[in-house]
Amino acid sequence: MRQKNNLSLSEARRVTLAAQGFANRHPRQITRRHLAGVLRTIGMVQIDSVNILKRAHYVPLFSRLGVYDPQLLDQISYSRRHRRLFEYWGHAASLLPVETQPFLRWRMERARTGEGIWKSLSLFARRRPELMNRVLEIVKEYGPVGAGDVEKHLEENRPKRKGGWWGWTDCKAALEWLFWAGAITTATRKHFERYYDLTERVIPAEILAVPTPSVPDALRELIRIAARALGVATETDLRDYFRLPVLDARKPISELVDTGELIPVSVETWKGYLHREAKVPRQIDCAALLSPFDPLVWEAKRRERLFGFHYRIEIYTPVEKRKHGYYVLPFLFGDRIVARVDLKGNRQLGRLEVLAAHSEPGIKPESYLAALAEELRLMAQWVGLPKIGLSNRGNLVGALRRILNRVLL
Repeated sequence: MRQKNNLSLSEARRVTLAAQGFANRHPRQITRRHLAGVLRTIGMVQIDSVNILKRAHYVPLFSRLGVYDPQLLDQISYSRRHRRLFEYWGHAASLLPVETQPFLRWRMERARTGEGIWKSLSLFARRRPELMNRVLEIVKEYGPVGAGDVEKHLEENRPKRKGGWWGWTDCKAALEWLFWAGAITTATRKHFERYYDLTERVIPAEILAVPTPSVPDALRELIRIAARALGVATETDLRDYFRLPVLDARKPISELVDTGELIPVSVETWKGYLHREAKVPRQIDCAALLSPFDPLVWEAKRRERLFGFHYRIEIYTPVEKRKHGYYVLPFLFGDRIVARVDLKGNRQLGRLEVLAAHSEPGIKPESYLAALAEELRLMAQWVGLPKIGLSNRGNLVGALRRILNRVLL
């Protein structure tokens, strides 16, 4: 695209949405290749244990591609034959393209020395090196293994349970430290439980054969990936995508400006960087329900800066203090976030429950209600629930119920 030094807020949103993969039409038949393409575009998907609707790493692909078979994502994540992704710490616990692994080895090396990880876990690893070695030996001999399997092989009769770390046993803490340090990784998951194996038995050999980049080169590549995925971003946005240290990230950003890969721009009241390959579509024609952990909306300040969308994940908020609901999905329509819906998959009753539906100010609901109803219908189809139920919470419920009654007849 031609270089621009100023963008309107609407242009910045369109740049972002195009960079995040929302400008493409849904393919008719979605394959593993399409899923891997989305992951290359956005760099990673965040993993989260909440399963009230669908686990977090599946939803961003639905948002961009439409109805697809989740087993295809499992295959490119955990199948030895089809593996194109691996688990590690990206923005948070994430699935990332295997090609990114060499550029995260610096993080693994720092973890081994106690940097960049939870202090309590680092201190635990220093106090118990014999446990780390023994757990690694068990994984080497028996992997892939779950934490419970490793505990059975340990000589300790009753592993201690910690007060913190979500009730982890010492064994589980050792496994997580070894995971962070890159000695082991997730070979597969069963009922969402990690099964660990040696990294060299999981990551493709051609990736392991790539020479380890220097830290500056690795950080520059991670900033480059973030810049492509974000389209236009502040320095903080670029750092936050892979949670990079402030001081480590500034020089790579400056170097990418010097080479012309990042173009300094102003967007109304803020300044940022435009990736040189970013496109500014004339319009964005999309409708998508977004996971709370979608890379489009996972960072609060960026979300508010681009979309004026104030949002709080209320999973850990007491019921009586929740404003919009437990698991609320923003609804993207065109280049705006226009509504939010609190969803729950009720498998016992076979229905997708809309527990609440609220509109955002400044946009007429009649402009997007039909699109929202259609996305809810597709979501219900995708999660395998034949019916949709609506509560009476929220200012969109009445109109949405009338449209859904027509759509579902």
